[in-house]
Amino acid sequence: MGLGCMGMSEFYGKSDDDQSLRTLARAFELGVSMFDTADIYGRGENELLVGRFLQGAKGRRARCFLATKFGIRRDPGGPPGSTYDRDLDNSPAYMRACCEASLKRLGTDCIDLYYVHRLDTRLPVEEVVGALADLVRQGKIRAIGLSEISAATLRRAHAVHPIAALQSEYSLFTRDVEQDILPTCRELGVTLVAYSPLGRGILTGALKDTTQLDANDLRLSSSRFEGDNLASNLALLSQVQSVAAAHACTLGQVALAWLLAQGDDVIPIPGTKRVKYLEENTVAADLVLSADETGFIGSALASDQIAGSRNWTPGSPESKP
Repeated sequence: MGLGCMGMSEFYGKSDDDQSLRTLARAFELGVSMFDTADIYGRGENELLVGRFLQGAKGRRARCFLATKFGIRRDPGGPPGSTYDRDLDNSPAYMRACCEASLKRLGTDCIDLYYVHRLDTRLPVEEVVGALADLVRQGKIRAIGLSEISAATLRRAHAVHPIAALQSEYSLFTRDVEQDILPTCRELGVTLVAYSPLGRGILTGALKDTTQLDANDLRLSSSRFEGDNLASNLALLSQVQSVAAAHACTLGQVALAWLLAQGDDVIPIPGTKRVKYLEENTVAADLVLSADETGFIGSALASDQIAGSRNWTPGSPESKP
């Protein structure tokens, strides 16, 4: 299991760097070694934060697997947390500039996994991956990743240079990847990195209504968190409560254990900025569900029962972070 760092700097309420640094350090102590960030999170602030953590102890960087992303431009003066002050740019020149800037902010000479955050369809994916392959040959990055792409695009990209990982939203509340993406990843030997594996908090059962959220919280832009949709989604969790009770664990731990049970080639990266939730999440790696339990959970939270869209604007997954 990895750690998603986005929420430490933006999108999910107020930031607290000291608290986040404690969480990063505790994750490392618990054996978490994969840390996921991006150049747009906090407009570079998240990479700076992760860089501080990596440099905080001798030898730490060598024992961490560092993933970051490029490909989305944001208005430097735009409002914090906005999902709309952005444009896509995968051009080789912008890629090289972003890579150098990320290396500097992270305080490292090589990025372990460098993702195209969102694909700019104005450029052929072959051209984008070819430019990334140049960065591999130069020793700037070790592996190439893509995010939120189709199975067909993955095949085209992989034919140019091996794609190490595809990052997409995957949880009991978002299972689109099971149709084409995950089978294609397995055919090609590509790891699936699952972001938002707790359904942006719904699957923990802790979120009861949106009055708990800060005004700039990203979830206020999602239809899954609106009125009747949220109530309907929360009601589904009651069906999974028996499994959590049987294992004396939380709903969130069951959700993560279910995802981990989908295969060793699926790596969840739950995000949190608090040690308490980090420790709860990591326990899920030791929770073993039976085949009957995983089947029951999957049926109880089938895709056609989830109310609302995962996208922030209709039909536009590129609008999501």
